[in-house]
Amino acid sequence: MPFIDIHHARRKAQRRLPRAVFDYLDGGAENEQGLTQNRHAFSRVRFRPHRLVDVSSPDTSASWFGESRPLPFIVAPTGLNGILWPDGDVALARAAASAGIPFCLSTAATTTIEEVARRVDGEFWFQLYVVTRELADDLASRAWKVGCRVLILTTDVPVNGKRLRDLRSGFKIPFRPGPRLAIDAIRHPRWLAGQLRHGFPELANMKSTGAASLETQAALMARKMDTSFDWDALARLRDSWRGRLIVKGIMRMDDAWRCVSLGVDGVILSNHGARQLDDADSPLNLLIDSPPEVGSDLFLDSGIRDASDAVKALSLGANGVMLGRAILYGLAATGEPGAREVIDMFKTDLIRTLTLIGCPSVKALSRDLVACS
Repeated sequence: MPFIDIHHARRKAQRRLPRAVFDYLDGGAENEQGLTQNRHAFSRVRFRPHRLVDVSSPDTSASWFGESRPLPFIVAPTGLNGILWPDGDVALARAAASAGIPFCLSTAATTTIEEVARRVDGEFWFQLYVVTRELADDLASRAWKVGCRVLILTTDVPVNGKRLRDLRSGFKIPFRPGPRLAIDAIRHPRWLAGQLRHGFPELANMKSTGAASLETQAALMARKMDTSFDWDALARLRDSWRGRLIVKGIMRMDDAWRCVSLGVDGVILSNHGARQLDDADSPLNLLIDSPPEVGSDLFLDSGIRDASDAVKALSLGANGVMLGRAILYGLAATGEPGAREVIDMFKTDLIRTLTLIGCPSVKALSRDLVACS
């Protein structure tokens, strides 16, 4: 049965996954107030439609980096996708390619940079965690060699957030099922069969030459990052990376301005899907509070569950939005077809929303079409 909405996809994912794995996908930091606040921010924005507008052929294309895109969506970087579905990173990348939207591979992927580039013909971005400067340089170099021309630096994980669901379940990588998880896995035979057939996932990029060690994998999972990485380090990365550079995890407009002053090509307003700091503000509130005039392309993630959420963010000044949990629910439910179905659902609902608010194109969206409380 096709997904009715993203909540339907979530329920199907929940039924298929062991509880600890679903909690890793679904959970947030501490008491998960941040998850609620991310959703509440979108409820603050209401549409004020125009009428008597020709919306017979809504244009869904967006633009960033001076290039037109068929849709304003990007598949966000997410880690450990192989634990949700075998070859999860490749499945997501193929789903994105089929829709003509970019896919961003996480440093914490369960498929290597090289394998994704080899197996998928689509726009491929890479997200960088700085565990060590040497490892970061190696990962960026590998991404460039296989044709990746957009690098996303994630800045909001100097240490790991306190994720109570994971602490309670004992979820960690390398994946070692304890007795409780083993029993739960047996109760989810479809998930277990896939894992046994393909092998429990590891952090594939950490196993390559120059990055191979269980200690490095453990450091990445525990978010033992280079906490000395600062503005000077960002400037050095900007100088060394020849492609587009985007900074993710920005939650202040003055920080966004400073990124742009260093030559960054784009900024992602994000609170890491409320997985890091429970009391962090919602990134959408930054757009609600003031027009985002930062001089670069601006993207947003965290809390987007349907196309109307995306339209609200775009109306308030975002150039594009990143799909994280929403598309992962589809992946975890039925694999690549589920991920494609979620993207198709977003596209269909984007057209419907544009039509209903009297806006002929994504590029014509503006604050005039929304009211904020």
